[in-house]
Amino acid sequence: MTDAREAVARLVRDVPDFPEPGVLFKDITPLLADHDAFTAVVEALADAGRDADGVTCVDKVVGMEARGFILGAPVALLLGTGFVPVRKPGKLPREAHAVSYDLEYGSATLEMHRDAIAPGERVLLVDDVLATGGTVAATRELVEACGGEVVGVAMLMELGFLPGREALGDLPLTVLMTV
Repeated sequence: MTDAREAVARLVRDVPDFPEPGVLFKDITPLLADHDAFTAVVEALADAGRDADGVTCVDKVVGMEARGFILGAPVALLLGTGFVPVRKPGKLPREAHAVSYDLEYGSATLEMHRDAIAPGERVLLVDDVLATGGTVAATRELVEACGGEVVGVAMLMELGFLPGREALGDLPLTVLMTV
């Protein structure tokens, strides 16, 4: 995990005033462009879906639009599980659950196919940045609406100055870097 943490610290770039004034955007594209760094990060995030013996303990990995797709899909492949995308409204072709929530700079709605998670399935949530925790809380609500159970959260970064951890409650959290 040390290699992954070093890669995040070295390659993630700050972009001020994006997507709007006052927001400091964390650009992960340099990290994604570096094969060794990307591999280390995916392997470290996948550890959140394994038990103490290294055995996969989740049935699905859920990634939130859009950077959660980039990180979550390879995590699912490493764990030998399916991947479920959580999308913005109107992007899924079949019947979906929807949840609206607040962001640090606005509000949003997320959707997930109603049949994406089977009742009783154990789920790992994967995304890039934990900020206010609204996206994680909304995604957890979507998983639970399907009858699944979120058993962990894996994040590339946490914005420590925002209350994201509070929104997680007792969910185990794996974070590679806190800023």
